[in-house]
Amino acid sequence: MTAREYHEATKHTVERLRAQAYGLDWGNMPNPFRHYEGVPVVDLPADIPAPGIPALDVLNGVAGTPEASDGAIFLSQLFFYSASISATKVVPSSGYRYALRVNPSSGNLHPTEFHFATRGLRGWEDGLYHYRASSHMAELRARGDFNTLLDCSGAPLVIVLTSIAWREAWKYRQRAYRYCLHDIGHAWQAVELAARALGCEARVRTIFNDAQVMDTLRPAEDEWPMLLMSITGDGLPLEPPRSEWLGGEPNALSDETVPYPLIDAVHAATCRPKPASGSAGGDSFAVVVRRRRSALDFEGGERTIARTQLHTLLACAAQPFSWDLDGRFVHLYAYVNRVDGVEPGLYRWRPGVEGLESLKGGDQRLIAAGLSLQQSLAGNSCVTFSMIAALDQLWERYGDRGYRFAHFEAGAIGHRFYLAAEAMGFQSTGIGAFFDDQVHRYLDIEPSEGQVVYHFASGYAVPDLRLSA
Repeated sequence: MTAREYHEATKHTVERLRAQAYGLDWGNMPNPFRHYEGVPVVDLPADIPAPGIPALDVLNGVAGTPEASDGAIFLSQLFFYSASISATKVVPSSGYRYALRVNPSSGNLHPTEFHFATRGLRGWEDGLYHYRASSHMAELRARGDFNTLLDCSGAPLVIVLTSIAWREAWKYRQRAYRYCLHDIGHAWQAVELAARALGCEARVRTIFNDAQVMDTLRPAEDEWPMLLMSITGDGLPLEPPRSEWLGGEPNALSDETVPYPLIDAVHAATCRPKPASGSAGGDSFAVVVRRRRSALDFEGGERTIARTQLHTLLACAAQPFSWDLDGRFVHLYAYVNRVDGVEPGLYRWRPGVEGLESLKGGDQRLIAAGLSLQQSLAGNSCVTFSMIAALDQLWERYGDRGYRFAHFEAGAIGHRFYLAAEAMGFQSTGIGAFFDDQVHRYLDIEPSEGQVVYHFASGYAVPDLRLSA
């Protein structure tokens, strides 16, 4: 099975949906939380500083101010704002409660697990850990230096994102692998943006020896490593290096040094870093991340978003990625439904190209919903996107592994949309189900030009009365 064959075999059509209708086996639903039992469990502090930097600043590449005094606080901040439980929902008919997390997931099934290796964090034991999301704890799976084995840069913190396909396949069957890859893209951005808000930066490795990482990490057999992230920067509280100061007195260069204030002044100016551009303002990163939810549907009335807000979404999507690949492979088609200053219609947006290119005029609501498996939220949104990936280009350059990258990028763009929309006062949701080839026909593109890998909608969410926190 090649990635190309898999993609074709898992395309949605009306005929396939009718032939493959099935019911969910609720008694066999996978546990959404992985625990590694029988190892030391380390509490992550609950009382931690909240990053005050505005969310839109973080999305635009601005780093926050380091605040963590030790490794435990930093790790608690990082995972609290990228992978932890953020709320619960209650099913009115049964009283059943289930958790929501800050990182979104298809069907709230959460196939992604977070493993991490530390070295030299102040007050934190070097070793290999697994993040226990159910209780915001770290499970110590091995002691020692595993960073060098996982990451060539020698970063103090290396995070490995793994995926458990069965969690998604339980509901979505063969198409589930697509959703697992989307979720990795969302989780990647969740961690990267949280790290940036804490004064750090992330670098991502998509190309690595899977078997070697499995041997090093020793996860459960149903977990597959998908992405490696190196976290560096001033925000990481590190143990000071061991040193011995020997002093030494500088010799006098002349009897008298003549002062030149202009030289002193220009040197002082060159010591100062470039000032950050004006802040975008708005709610803090901490507030936005914890408040973000996936909309179940959108208000379908007259309420609109502004043209500037649409362009802010696109500007966030255009920000550089931290991965080890050359270029970007996803561009967007926008079904504009209700955007002030933009006529309803179909538009194309490409990274690096300014503005939206108008392709078709007229009401797109029925089209957007119909292409998204008749899901009304795609038509009730203010704007819905088809994410089109250059799969042929990826396969030619990276082989079957390139299939991962298309979905990683789409998920990463979607996560940026989630946070940007929330920061501006509206909401979003990812849509993994669509009629693939019907999308291509409507957009008038050949599969060799690109294929749809994700749909995404933004607008004003209808209230979800099941939320309890």
